Amino acid sequence: MSELETFREEVRTWLDENCPPNMRTPKDGSARLPSKPEEVSAWCRTLADRGFTVPTWPKAYSGGDYSKEQAAVIQEEMTRIGTMNPAVSFGTMMLGPVLLEFASHEQKLEHLVPIARGEIRWCQGYSEPGSGSDLASLQTRAVRDGDHFIINGQKIWTTMAHLSDWMFCLVRTDPDAAKHHGISFILFDLKSDGVTVKPIKLISGQSQFCEVFFEDVRALAKNLVGKQNDGWTIAKRLLQYERNMLSGLGGGGRRRGGRRRGQSEGRQRGNSGPSMTAESARRYLGTVDGKLGDLTLRDEIVQADLDQLGFQLTMKRSNEEAKTSGPSAASSMFKLYMSEMGKRRSELMMKVMGYQSLGWEGPGFSQEETGTTRGWLRGKGSSIEGGTSEIQKNVIAKRVLGLPSGD
Repeated sequence: MSELETFREEVRTWLDENCPPNMRTPKDGSARLPSKPEEVSAWCRTLADRGFTVPTWPKAYSGGDYSKEQAAVIQEEMTRIGTMNPAVSFGTMMLGPVLLEFASHEQKLEHLVPIARGEIRWCQGYSEPGSGSDLASLQTRAVRDGDHFIINGQKIWTTMAHLSDWMFCLVRTDPDAAKHHGISFILFDLKSDGVTVKPIKLISGQSQFCEVFFEDVRALAKNLVGKQNDGWTIAKRLLQYERNMLSGLGGGGRRRGGRRRGQSEGRQRGNSGPSMTAESARRYLGTVDGKLGDLTLRDEIVQADLDQLGFQLTMKRSNEEAKTSGPSAASSMFKLYMSEMGKRRSELMMKVMGYQSLGWEGPGFSQEETGTTRGWLRGKGSSIEGGTSEIQKNVIAKRVLGLPSGD
């Protein structure tokens, strides 16, 4: 037995012995037992004590010091029993890796440990009105005042800000510098005086995005990450991690173990796995001799499944190739493809459901059907969030294909 196989047996045994019944999907396929927030938090702490919430992080910051191969085994074994990693969040997928690369040791100790233990929820303060795709034109100001920065301005489309504790934020600290300079990366508590969070209601009926206003907010200068006015370097790195996360490269992938804490129905983008669309088609449209009668629809379903399988294999290969390095500009390729593929799959599911896809609420429509319709609407935003598809194409042209920028 290889060392990795031995490790898998150890992980499997530990999970079987320690994972509570209400934190896993029963083997008989029945519904999971309901869990309370405090029980989810307790499971998160148990995982963190073992180093399983952020397996590849150093032990000094509540990680496990495990290899990427071992981290993959941990994820596979957690998926096997249908349990979730409650710590998966913007903190673990985006901010944490950036802090590991750019933060001081003191900052890492202060912020990474609560992230790994699921004790702090983070949101991202990047986009502003008029500064979305052209992020470097942001205008939120931060002025140094002794041990603090005084922040004034506004952020928009801030995911889960109304449920978050802290924000990692881009601010302009030198208004006279060129727009890609004079930007800093700072962390602060959303409970600070002067912070106002207003949810934005979406057409799907959900409200996961917010506007956030800052009026003379005092942020501790010790929470400035990296050098003042050099935040754009960090911002670009974090965007690569974000695009990895949105394309599924972050290591979490699809989970049978349920939604993450604070994740709304609208967040489920309707990207059903291979064969799921075919199962739905058989249920809604029936079969002839065991096959769908609509030849065109059969072809579209098979093509969609092949697209997703090919994408998953490409992601796996990319992860193998990137074991000794962080994310690259290739993350834009994956984010672009995942966004467009997800929208195509959602459109296909709507076609399969026919009249049942017109339901919004009320009798005659199941929760799955209305959820699919709302997910289809929500999915339209996937080609905007994390950088529009046009922005991803520009990144690919410049940094992957090496084409001239035309600047």
